[in-house]
Amino acid sequence: MAHTWTGHGDWTLSQDGAQITVTTPDTSVSYADAELSRLSVRRRRLRLHLFFDATPVLHLAGLKTREATRLRRTLWQQATRARVDSALEDTERCQQAFAALLERRSKEGRWIAYDDVAAALDGLPRLTDVTGESALERATVDRLLTDAERAALAFLATDHRELVAARNREIMARELRDNREFFANVEKSPLTAEQARAVVTYDSRVRVIAAAGSGKTSVMVARAAYAIARGFTTPDRVLMLAFNADAAAELQQRVETRFAALGLSSEGLKAATFHSFGLATIGQATGRKPRIAPWVEQGKQAQKFQQIVDELRDGDLDFRFKWDLFRLLYRNVAVSPDGGEPDSYDRATATAGYATYRGETVRSEGERLIADWLYLHGVDYRYEHPYSHDVADASHGQYRPDFYYPSIDVWHEHWALRADGTPPESFVGYAESMAWKKRLHQHYGTTLIETSWHSIVDHSGFEDLARTLEKHGVTLDWNPDRPIPGAEPLEHERLAAMMQSFMSHVKSGSLTPESLRARVAASPDLNTVRTRLFIDLYWRVHQRWQADLYTADAVDFDDMLVRAADLVERDPRLARYDLVMVDEFQDTSRTRARLTKALIANRGTHLLAVGDDWQAINRFAGADLSVMHDFSSYFGPSRTRRLETTFRCTQTTADVAGRFVSRNPSQLAKEVRSAHGEGGPAVTIVRVPSFTALAGAIGRRLDVLAQRYPGASVDVLGRYRADRDALPPRPPSGLQVAFRTVHRSKGLEADHVVVPRVTRGRRGFPSTIDDDPLLTLAMASPDTFAHAEERRLLYVALTRARQSVTLMTVVGYESPFILELLEDPGVIVIDGDGSSSEVRVCVACRRGTLVPRSGKYGSFLGCSEFPRCTATVKT
Repeated sequence: MAHTWTGHGDWTLSQDGAQITVTTPDTSVSYADAELSRLSVRRRRLRLHLFFDATPVLHLAGLKTREATRLRRTLWQQATRARVDSALEDTERCQQAFAALLERRSKEGRWIAYDDVAAALDGLPRLTDVTGESALERATVDRLLTDAERAALAFLATDHRELVAARNREIMARELRDNREFFANVEKSPLTAEQARAVVTYDSRVRVIAAAGSGKTSVMVARAAYAIARGFTTPDRVLMLAFNADAAAELQQRVETRFAALGLSSEGLKAATFHSFGLATIGQATGRKPRIAPWVEQGKQAQKFQQIVDELRDGDLDFRFKWDLFRLLYRNVAVSPDGGEPDSYDRATATAGYATYRGETVRSEGERLIADWLYLHGVDYRYEHPYSHDVADASHGQYRPDFYYPSIDVWHEHWALRADGTPPESFVGYAESMAWKKRLHQHYGTTLIETSWHSIVDHSGFEDLARTLEKHGVTLDWNPDRPIPGAEPLEHERLAAMMQSFMSHVKSGSLTPESLRARVAASPDLNTVRTRLFIDLYWRVHQRWQADLYTADAVDFDDMLVRAADLVERDPRLARYDLVMVDEFQDTSRTRARLTKALIANRGTHLLAVGDDWQAINRFAGADLSVMHDFSSYFGPSRTRRLETTFRCTQTTADVAGRFVSRNPSQLAKEVRSAHGEGGPAVTIVRVPSFTALAGAIGRRLDVLAQRYPGASVDVLGRYRADRDALPPRPPSGLQVAFRTVHRSKGLEADHVVVPRVTRGRRGFPSTIDDDPLLTLAMASPDTFAHAEERRLLYVALTRARQSVTLMTVVGYESPFILELLEDPGVIVIDGDGSSSEVRVCVACRRGTLVPRSGKYGSFLGCSEFPRCTATVKT
């Protein structure tokens, strides 16, 4: 319907259908379609104007109010009409593409993938973009629409995901039915329903969470065969990536064997490690395949790292000093003056405290730092020596300053003060005690040296202490190799191993000195001299490592993977695969994740990632569990399938292991079912009276297994290689007994498993060696749950067994893991001779057991965690 508006000044504004034309004596301009939404009628300096966006295009001189209202309504209606027409056009296009996709995939019997749906619906407007946000807008727009248009817009309100899900359910049911023979023969044993569902779910990105012994390799082989047999891809466009060479070889062999049995060609299908694939990719892209450093290729990275550290210590005095300073003094420091846990007990004074290198027990971690510093400098001191004047009174006992230097007759007090000069709130009366002690020295004219917690942990306090002692005539003789009769220092090898693990995460995350400094600044608890020392030392080792790689004209695996990922990201033609499958996905590093993401960047590619976050045990090698936990964040919208039937373990073992590992709430939930049905022998804990009794008890346990299960296989799984010493020299001839570390047992199984040393301590299980919080600085999403990786490591040990599990421990040295397992109904406890054993857990700390002790008042039960816990019980 046409309409014209006129006013003073020979202007005309006319509507003809979906077009508005502005005419003046000088020009004529028309607006249509999307331009209409940019027109508006507004006042400017009390005059009505027609605006195009923010620019006035016509002074509507003489336009009456009623006509101005009609013009506004017309402009709004025309703009809305144009928006609806455009939206209907986009909606109809998307609706047709969506319907065609669903119909095509249904006919093909092929799972409807997320990326295909996203492409079909690309450009689909939101319903509110058409109807507006408010009820008034929706009602007004509705009056403009025809019945046919309302029906078309109903597609915008449709739950497209549910439509796809419903169609995929139909496709799944039909595929499982029509390909029953294929799923029964693709592997030696027929696939289970959950395995077959994982195979048919041919979505863009699929994460398969696979329980131990659930047949994840079968799913990968079957997925490849299914995709090729159904014509979704060809063998040369399928890539399988494994964590190590043995796993890659097994995948390749399984593919070739099973494809041949099915009459399928596997020619061109590649199963490779990330490392071999990365090398090949770089060679293909650049024409020059890089050389892996010989010490890396030979598995001697640890020896090379230690060699670099030794060379730096020999040739760089500053490095040597800082290395020894960290190793000897700052090996483990609490973040507050009242922190730390006592690790020593002085029977003479009945005081729990902190062991020093000289072999005494001091009351605080700050005093331990000072005592060790003095000892390493060869300074003669007396700890809590009685003051030279008798000052005891009704309110105070005899004064004993923290340190006394007899050669110079100087006293030393170490104050538990934070940087703001205040003591911890729990130190009631501390300020008054400080004042009293200072007044004593002033009164008697004795010389007092003062240090405080915040300056000692920042090292500046040691620098001041050195100057003060030297001023008083003390000669300081720093000797990090001084014989140490007391507390154990951090060994060179352990520190080097921690740094090597740190390097794996730094390289995997492509971290720089600047980004690492930013992480330190954002972590108040870690922004300490200890951290700064470690990072300074680390970058020096890192630079030497890189320099040696350059000299050798070689790369290490981490750098090689970063380079391969760079190349694939820059040249999508290198990502020539339709189907990429990754094994042991829980052990994937961020660099591996980046390369994987680059390989599936092209539309139409499919990723299948198979793993078990309960078995993530390779953090030391740069593995980052967040890649699996946050799968969709890394790779995009995804679907998860679960393999929860184990063909290996008994139900009892599966239940005990599952409950144990699931104490960590960040682990992904699974309900593991044994294919062997309910029951199975209980997990057995054997307690022996001493560490020297372990070998004999293990021998007796093996004898029992030999009698009950002749010819069975037994894996003795140690936390460390040194645990091999706990094996008896001659195991029973009726068993196949092998020793390996738990890490080396991954992917293997035996009839029976014996874990020879589940005790607490530095060489215990859980190990405290790799638990240093400094490692979290280089990780994307560190797991803050206590002993998280060690917990998963014991889970791996438990789930290697087909029939029975035995955990060996020592009375009074039970691992915290043992204390947890004591509460499990699927666990029994026996002594080394096989008789039942009663264990009483300390109710005060829940970290120790009650063991027999004796004192001046007779026998009693005390906590095995003493001196950390001083709880006692009368016998």
